[in-house]
Amino acid sequence: MNVEAWLPRDTSAVAVGADAVADALLKAGVELMRNGSRGAFWLEPLLEVDLGGERIGFGPVTVADVPDLLAALKSEPASHPLYLGPVDAIPWLASQQRLTFRRSGLGDPLCLDHYRQLGGYAGLERALDLSPQEIVAEVTASGLRGRGGAAFPAGTKWQTVLDAPAAQKYVVCNADEGDSGTFADRLLMESDPYQLLEGMAIAGLAVGATAGYIYLRSEYPLAQRVLESAIERARAAKLLGADILVSGRTFDITLRLGAGAYICGEETSLLDSLEGKRGMVRVKPPLPAVQGLFGQPTLVHNVLTLAAASAVLAEGAAGYQALGTGRSRGTLTLQLAGNIRRGGLVEVPFGISLRQVLEEFGGGSLSGRPIRAVQVGGPLGAYLPESLWDTPLDYEALAGVGALLGHGGVVVFDDTVDMAQQARFAMEFCAVESCGKCTPCRIGSTRGVEVIDRVVAGEQHEANLALLEDLCDTMEHGSLCAMGGLTPNPVRSALEHFTEDFG
Repeated sequence: MNVEAWLPRDTSAVAVGADAVADALLKAGVELMRNGSRGAFWLEPLLEVDLGGERIGFGPVTVADVPDLLAALKSEPASHPLYLGPVDAIPWLASQQRLTFRRSGLGDPLCLDHYRQLGGYAGLERALDLSPQEIVAEVTASGLRGRGGAAFPAGTKWQTVLDAPAAQKYVVCNADEGDSGTFADRLLMESDPYQLLEGMAIAGLAVGATAGYIYLRSEYPLAQRVLESAIERARAAKLLGADILVSGRTFDITLRLGAGAYICGEETSLLDSLEGKRGMVRVKPPLPAVQGLFGQPTLVHNVLTLAAASAVLAEGAAGYQALGTGRSRGTLTLQLAGNIRRGGLVEVPFGISLRQVLEEFGGGSLSGRPIRAVQVGGPLGAYLPESLWDTPLDYEALAGVGALLGHGGVVVFDDTVDMAQQARFAMEFCAVESCGKCTPCRIGSTRGVEVIDRVVAGEQHEANLALLEDLCDTMEHGSLCAMGGLTPNPVRSALEHFTEDFG
């Protein structure tokens, strides 16, 4: 059958049967390209078909749907129950404002020609015409902040590494995406890997680094294969390695795998792991920007921050600065997960309310029951009740209500959730994942589980609640890193907003 079609091969699509659907389509003679996902995971496997020069969507498609779907393509495509119309016009996608993920799902993630046709490497080409200080000034003026959780101004970090004297500097990409309910890093690496490589090369030119490392979560085998191939192809095209684009400049990237430790998402623990040591949090100062990998100045960012740098250089600082609100500039990448009807990746300017996200994009709970609590910012983020869902999603507004944006994970719970057990989970998670270096985190989290169990059992209820609050204070102010320091967030928010669940 002479039909041109696209079907994602990213991890989420494959997990719900995309490979089997692809086999059925290929056997039927369909000309099929395995593209990256657009992030509409509630529609995966999402089949896109070229009809009259327009990409028409069908989904979620199963193997059993293939015969009838192909028959409908010959007659009336819109008559098929899985017909979605033009993909770009699907309201869930059309109402987003994609910048970092604008290429995701459009074609073969490993095709360099496709990437360049869609504006790829324009940022690197511009960076090669600028001095290191001019590149840093552009990033600073854009207002870009770290997308990994701390939201530290990227330009300040770049300037610190640039100013640090050293014969060797490094750029390290933290791709150890471990927060529950997050997948944006993985989606970008699987769907648009050259954007990350380009952003890292720009960062290397800016700070004077000639070597970069991607520290990849070991649970991402497909991302590993995609990145390995992308790095090899970029080197062959003189986009990595010595003499980048015949400029005389050098920057190369090495891929390294983590070993399943959540704590290695913390930058200093990650650096220890890269050096071949056990991942343990380092005391700061010195900052990694001054003394990082192998004792040298090191720029550490997560995937989305480095990817955004390519857009900043390509579009200019003013274009990036024009999006967002307050000190939160650019676009916000949210990942909808948990008990949500339309899960997936949403990219919008900062300032949208959580309620809008839950209703307009999420479509309410998957169970159909009322949503009771939403955890924003990963397992160390606060649980937000309905009374706080009108809070704008930006760094300062969330901090004002005792919450954090983190890596943009949004995990939804309906009214059957036991919030005392969720608070217990936060402490237990910390106990399991702590590196063990500092006492407040290592011992405090273990004692926290025990105290919550006593509270729920009704043992000296008021005294144990007071003890739990004291324990949270100790962990917050005494822990070496955010692992122990932020664990009190979900516990305190559950106690404050869902008191009835604690007996």
